[in-house]
Order: sequence, then C-alpha cells, then structure tokens
Amino acid sequence: MSYPSVIELRQYTIHPGRVGDLIELFEREFVDTQEEVGIRVLGQFRTPVDADRFVWLRGFADLAARQAGLTAFYGGPVWAEHRAAANATMVDSDDVLLLRPETGELPRGPWPEPGVYLATLCFLDQPVTEDFRAFHRAELAPMLTATGGPVLACFSTEYAANNFPRLPVREGEHAFLWLSRFASAGELAAHQTERAGTTAWRALTERLIAAPTELPLLPTAGSALR
Repeated sequence: MSYPSVIELRQYTIHPGRVGDLIELFEREFVDTQEEVGIRVLGQFRTPVDADRFVWLRGFADLAARQAGLTAFYGGPVWAEHRAAANATMVDSDDVLLLRPETGELPRGPWPEPGVYLATLCFLDQPVTEDFRAFHRAELAPMLTATGGPVLACFSTEYAANNFPRLPVREGEHAFLWLSRFASAGELAAHQTERAGTTAWRALTERLIAAPTELPLLPTAGSALR
C-alpha cells in the first residue's frame, strides 16, 4: 500500500475507565478490516495528559479512496456487528483533523522498544505559506533535531470538502503539525524543556494564533507506530 496522501488525526473522548475496552475491540476487529478495504491504520495511542482519550491516525491513497474505503468499512458487516459496542465507549468522536502530508513519512519500525510520540499542533490565521514552510525547514526543524526531537513527518490542513459527511471533521482552521518520537518520557521532557528557551521556538509562537498544542502519545500494543 502506497503512503497516504490524505490523513485523519482522530481524537475520541471516552467514558471514564473505558479506553481499554475500546482499544481491545479496535485492535481485534477494526484494524485488519480497515486495511482490507484500502484504509491504512497508521497508529493508535493513549495519551498521558488525558486518561479518557483515544487518539489514532489513518490514511488514504487519495480523497476518492477515502470515500470508497469509508463507505465499504462503515457499510460492512464488521462495523454493523460491533458499532454499538464501540459507540458505547465514546462520549465524542468528532474531533478530527483532515490533513495532507507536508514532509516525511510515518515509519512502521521495527523499533527495539515502544517509544513516546509527540504531536505538536500549530494553528495559523491563514493557510500554511511558503514562508512558513521555509521557516520550518531552515530554523525550526534543525532546532528540534538539536534538542532531541527530530521531526518524523509534518502535515497541514486538507481543504477539500469532507466527502464522507457521515463522519464530521473540523473545518475553518489552518493547522500545521508534526510528529517526533522519543525513547522515553524522560527524553521527551528534556526536549520540551530545552526547546522552550530557543529563539526558533519563540519565533514559532509569534506566527500562531495560540500557543502550540502538545499531545504526547503512548502507542497501544497493536499500534503500527511503536
């Protein structure tokens, strides 16, 4: 399967104590069956900042493949059988960013040990410009590498209309985000501390409408991203 050109970052709010139930069901029933219809399940995660949140990424070859894959999966027998159990774990499943790759690809390992990922979400007052991309390449990415958090992949908002409206996505926002991987929570914390005092980080915050949202991610046992 080729690397996706359309990606969803999905954050679900889960009823207290039910994240483990959803992960068990998800990894047993919803990973292989999505892959079989052309959807690439890139990774699924808990987050230490919220015990009742489930985060996952999935990708599609293009927008037409997204519509076809989602139609096949959500119209298929596996979702029909298990949707009530899945939905019973969820408070909200509409926090979804529709994205396109900017640089890099998310690797599937192999990794010697599970790591800790950091998704850094930045929101701008306009679509990502070439000036912002140049700033990221020349100043921000080298600083992130120097402080121990090299960028694996970057993404920005996909502005095409949601072609599967049964599943809402966030609209009217201009997002740029990247993923980094760390061997441990300690390495992530050290990176955040060192990075915060840099000129490049201050320059980033001045370009945004709000401070970056940092989302640490702990891969589940069945996550392709480990």
